[in-house]
Amino acid sequence: MIKEEIAIIALAVWLTVISIFMLLTMSVNLEIFFVLSLIGFLIIAELVTPKFIKPGYLRYIQDILTVGMAIFVLIILKKVMEIFAK
Repeated sequence: MIKEEIAIIALAVWLTVISIFMLLTMSVNLEIFFVLSLIGFLIIAELVTPKFIKPGYLRYIQDILTVGMAIFVLIILKKVMEIFAK
């Protein structure tokens, strides 16, 4: 198997583990799911990215990570606003 296939399988396993754990604890929270899946995607993207060349798919990975980080910042801002509203 090539690294990209292993990365896809690893991400699918990670998301499945998160989903099963949330269902078993009966605390399904989309914000926590998103943050944990983003962390998993960041780790896998770092492990798959070659160090000396820039393949074409790397641009798409960076775009996905940029959007994910923007959503992460929005989640953090929402939580901070909830704290200040109390």
